[in-house]
Amino acid sequence: MNILALDSSGAVASVAVFCDGRIRGEYSLNHKLTHSQTIMPMMEEMCKRAEYDIAATDVIAVAAGPGSFTGLRIGAAAAKGMAFALGVKIMPVPTLEGLSYRFWGVPSLICPMMDARRSQVYSGIYRFEGGSLKTVREGEALALEEQLKRLKAAEGEVVFLGDGVDVHLDAIRNSLGDRCVIAPGHRRYQSAACIAQYAADKLTEGVPAVAAEDFAPEYLRRSQAEREREERLSGVNS
Repeated sequence: MNILALDSSGAVASVAVFCDGRIRGEYSLNHKLTHSQTIMPMMEEMCKRAEYDIAATDVIAVAAGPGSFTGLRIGAAAAKGMAFALGVKIMPVPTLEGLSYRFWGVPSLICPMMDARRSQVYSGIYRFEGGSLKTVREGEALALEEQLKRLKAAEGEVVFLGDGVDVHLDAIRNSLGDRCVIAPGHRRYQSAACIAQYAADKLTEGVPAVAAEDFAPEYLRRSQAEREREERLSGVNS
């Protein structure tokens, strides 16, 4: 099974190739360039350095959301374009579950958290049991305080990761105290290698990939521009 994977759901642009049962290559960049400038050149360079023939790809795996609206659209367009060109299907990977794979096998609760602005986060709660990722609480867009309240009521350590940690670090520490474990920088952000491994595991379990034309990102809520427009119209009509 050969899988090309990409994640552009957050600030990090990341691509990876999985073949022969292992990650052969990964290329990640956390810089100011937009994902539209980086994803495809990164993919081309990684395949070249890994001596990987893109035509041998069986599935395209992509972080499917939630996350940055622009980033998700760029990732979806890239994944669908490659899938159509190669005649293969797409394995959508929920962004928060893909993030949780950064701490595969850790017995603690895992709380990936992406900043959704206005004191909200995209977040879920997960744990690994028997070598599989289990969902304790589905990923959703919610107030930071609500998620922290849930975690305070739980038991044991909680591993926090994602760009929401950067924004809400003080609130997390004040709420959970010594029960919180903050992921270090090298394991805090999105990784296409995790997206690829998640996809490989799901395919092994019999979860089917989807046709390129049927794939769409999961935004969980409307874009900021759409919400601001609604607020302006509401003000005019009131």
